[in-house]
Amino acid sequence: MTLTQYQYIVAVDIYKSFAKAANHCFVTQPTLSMQIQKLEEELGVTLFDRSKKPVATTDIGRQIVDQAKVLLEEAGRINEIIQLSKGEIKGQFRLAFIPTIAPSIIPRFLKDFTELYPNLELHITELQTEIILDQLKKGLIDAAVVATPLGAEGVIEKQLYTEPFMGFVPEGHRLYKEKFLTTKELDVNDLLLLKEGHCFRNSVINLCNNAFKKNDKSASIHLESGNFETLIKLAKQGFGMTLIPYLLALELKETEDKKYIRPFEKPQPSREISIIYRRAQLKIHVIEKIAEAIKKSVPKHMVTAKEMQVIHPI
Repeated sequence: MTLTQYQYIVAVDIYKSFAKAANHCFVTQPTLSMQIQKLEEELGVTLFDRSKKPVATTDIGRQIVDQAKVLLEEAGRINEIIQLSKGEIKGQFRLAFIPTIAPSIIPRFLKDFTELYPNLELHITELQTEIILDQLKKGLIDAAVVATPLGAEGVIEKQLYTEPFMGFVPEGHRLYKEKFLTTKELDVNDLLLLKEGHCFRNSVINLCNNAFKKNDKSASIHLESGNFETLIKLAKQGFGMTLIPYLLALELKETEDKKYIRPFEKPQPSREISIIYRRAQLKIHVIEKIAEAIKKSVPKHMVTAKEMQVIHPI
């Protein structure tokens, strides 16, 4: 039995395919299949039901795969110990961001971070929260930056900063002349939302609570979109107002759209942004460096989170 064989069976269990597992492990399918067959012969059990599509893990296979994950995690701690002793930040690291965070925060920290740690191979992707939690569980990503709290079992949440909601109120809207907004002034009938699946949408709905009414028929049209850029354009065309994150509002400050930004009265409704990872994560020292870099890249008042009210994303 070898650690390589354990890596192969874990990969097959995750991808439910020998071909996809081989591709993930950077070996040919015959090589992976042969090594798994050798392991099965040595153990005297069948780990996978190859007759099923996708490939199914047997009952005894499930127990062995789970134990293999533990062994691989413990073996990985050796490299972790060595890197920590040398003060090294290197290797591969898979980091995900939810779409409502990525455009504003990645350009803020990435250039300086990669220059500081040139030996770290960083793989970045955008995923929605539900997919992130699933991929964390399967070990397909190492960490993610999301809106919290989530309260997911086995997941650590390390708070980075708190980001206020800002109103984007176009000219001619009933709230355009207001200097500050209040929650009570929000009306779902003229509030443009992100489409379902985005946690920012859920936070806005939680913020509105009493004002939000499902299946409200008083508005002639109900618009939802997958990105803030579209919502902003629709608002400027007179379809209503929308709420956007503070960092996005900062990016608009030098454009003609600055005049449409309205802050909320204090305590400002906000979202909590954290880096999350599994309890058994080996690359804690990399996570700490990423967290440090992101916190340095945002305004200090967002890190201290004074006079802000966190609105839950779920």
